[in-house]
Amino acid sequence: MNTPYRHAEFLCAAHTLAQTPEDDGLEVAFAGRSNAGKSSAINVITDQKSLARTSKTPGRTQQIVFFTLDEERRLVDLPGYGYAKVPMSVKLHWQKTLDLYLRERKSLQGLILLMDIRHPFTEYDTHMTNWCLAAHMPVHILLTKADKLSHGKASSVLQQVRKRCQDLAQGQDTPVTAQLFSALKKEGLPGVRECLNDWFNY
Repeated sequence: MNTPYRHAEFLCAAHTLAQTPEDDGLEVAFAGRSNAGKSSAINVITDQKSLARTSKTPGRTQQIVFFTLDEERRLVDLPGYGYAKVPMSVKLHWQKTLDLYLRERKSLQGLILLMDIRHPFTEYDTHMTNWCLAAHMPVHILLTKADKLSHGKASSVLQQVRKRCQDLAQGQDTPVTAQLFSALKKEGLPGVRECLNDWFNY
């Protein structure tokens, strides 16, 4: 089946907000800890082996990377957080840059938040989810590496995560959803593409 995500192409990598593309059209950003499998997920979703750089060294992505789908729509790979062994000055730069991007980017439609299913809702994940709720930014969680657990265990973790999402979003109208995902097995691919289709108005 052909999907618009197969047309994704590298657009640019921005080290500062001044280097980002014009703030128009529609964007969906991908965020997560540096070892959550973010680049692998983007490659599977776009059905391209090396669109997003993958590395055995977590934290290699030190820029905001933009990929175009068409003239109106973009996927955005945000720097991994919470793991990379980088100088404090670099961490502080990215905290400030990401905060401004997430807070001020008008074209941003939603956030795909990746969590390793074996370690869901770390402190950083919780902080990111709460920030999105405060900004009324829809969040869709991918519990990555689902193939590392048995089907029963993975389903149990998914239920726990969905319950946590309900608790965090209680009293708010901003959706926080979650699903299982495995880049290796391509599990959960229809679900995440359906979410993207909704945000991109496909």
